[in-house]
Amino acid sequence: MDTNKNKQKIEKSSPDEELLFTSLRASHWEEFHGQDKVKKSLNIALTAAKKRKEPLEHTLLYGPPGLGKTTLAHLIAKEMGVNIRVTSGPAIERAGDLASILTNLEPGDVLFVDEIHRLNKVVEETLYPAMEDYALDIVVGKGPSARTLRLDLPKFTLVGATTRIGLMSAPLRDRFGIIQRLHFYPPEELSLIIKRAGTTLNIQLDPTSITALSRRARGTPRIALKLLKRSRDFAQVKGKSTIDEAVLEEAFQLLEIDPMGLDDSDRRLLLALIDKHKGGPVGIETLAATLSEDIGTLEEVIEPYLMQIGFLRRTPRGREATEKAYLHLKRTPPKSAPTQRKLI
Repeated sequence: MDTNKNKQKIEKSSPDEELLFTSLRASHWEEFHGQDKVKKSLNIALTAAKKRKEPLEHTLLYGPPGLGKTTLAHLIAKEMGVNIRVTSGPAIERAGDLASILTNLEPGDVLFVDEIHRLNKVVEETLYPAMEDYALDIVVGKGPSARTLRLDLPKFTLVGATTRIGLMSAPLRDRFGIIQRLHFYPPEELSLIIKRAGTTLNIQLDPTSITALSRRARGTPRIALKLLKRSRDFAQVKGKSTIDEAVLEEAFQLLEIDPMGLDDSDRRLLLALIDKHKGGPVGIETLAATLSEDIGTLEEVIEPYLMQIGFLRRTPRGREATEKAYLHLKRTPPKSAPTQRKLI
């Protein structure tokens, strides 16, 4: 839909953009800014594993998209001095696909499974003995003559990543020895990421531009890098060697991104709440119908950031716009509007 174009630009990656992120991915722990508690916990586990000369325990990373789960998986493999095999939940359609991957791993290798919550049930159950016993159970034959063969696997580390840990089954989740949640980044940490990316891409940025980009990046490094890339495009078209305030102003106007990082889809949701539903509470089904949006898009793409900055509340009765949202959109808040409490 036309109303979703800007959201799709920010949330989805084209092949060129994926190459950009790969080139800008941190290759050392010192280059990975933010997520200090996660890094400290992982470093302790990695150091202990290396001293014992054992693979790292199976690790689950969860949190909103674009926060660095894939980068952390690569850093884990590099720190352990092993290879990494990358796949995703939807790509492993059959148990045979998983068996092919597992039997080709070398001792100590890292298997990174993105969107691990989307593994189908048969594949997931095949993974259980592989995680616990480093063994693969294969059924040979059919009917009464069928028998099970157990193949030994090399000891490996499974690193799973998910944006929806609640959709993972408890048996799979409990088999991970390390579970870490990644949080949104504050502007000061995003500024460091943008500055390093600008140096890598040979882009000149003034301090004001770095601050402006970091504040509009929705707490997400991936979005910060996309905004940097688009700003670079504007600067090149204008024949400028530096991304300055004028370039950013024009870029943000075209992308319809305001100083808080809200785009057209965010504002449509808040305005629907305020103007059509008196600020709420309103059920997610009603809100999705009002906006002609998919419920999953609202819950997974739009709402998390609005909740994180305190513009939206989820209550048992439905969604509510906060006083802070009213003021940002230049609406007069009712006396009963929820206060400007920061919700995460």
